[in-house]
Amino acid sequence: MSRSPRPPILVFALAGAFLLLVASLVIGSFTKPEFPPYAVTTPVPVTVGDSLVGPGTYTLDASAGDSWRRFQFARNGVVDSGPWDIAFRRHHVIAAPGAGIADLGAVVFDSVREVPPEGEGYAPTEFGRDTLNPGVGKWYAYSMLSHLLTSKAHVYAVRTVDGRYGKLEILAYYCRDVGAACYTFRYAFQGDRSRRVIK
Repeated sequence: MSRSPRPPILVFALAGAFLLLVASLVIGSFTKPEFPPYAVTTPVPVTVGDSLVGPGTYTLDASAGDSWRRFQFARNGVVDSGPWDIAFRRHHVIAAPGAGIADLGAVVFDSVREVPPEGEGYAPTEFGRDTLNPGVGKWYAYSMLSHLLTSKAHVYAVRTVDGRYGKLEILAYYCRDVGAACYTFRYAFQGDRSRRVIK
């Protein structure tokens, strides 16, 4: 009398992994996230001159998929026209043409007293069909369970087109008023062209 062959352990393991994946997707789709209580900053650009700005926080709505929200450190706010330093659109962050961004890693924001000089790790934005900046690249972690993006809490150095320096850290990608693509970031900017970004 012949025995029927037992299914291999690999089949059970794959079936179990598939069921866990389906369960996490279903649970995530029914879970309503609690968004951070940040409010979109009212844009009132002001010229900061040669002073050190920050540290400060700024919240902006970058949820429109067809346009970039541009921020200029020297005017301390979102700008609709004229020069800009960094821009946000959905989950992308870029630097202006001629500017650059360098990833300083998962360090404490206030521990970055001075950013690197020009030529040391500042990546330019790659403009094209899928515009991106490899210096800030994938600044987020994606959760399969909640389907939310969370900041990796890296600090980034920014070199502007006119050779000035700043630093920023993305704090959140959500807010109650907008939902997703509502960036809140902490930043400091040195207007006197030195690389010191803390008092």
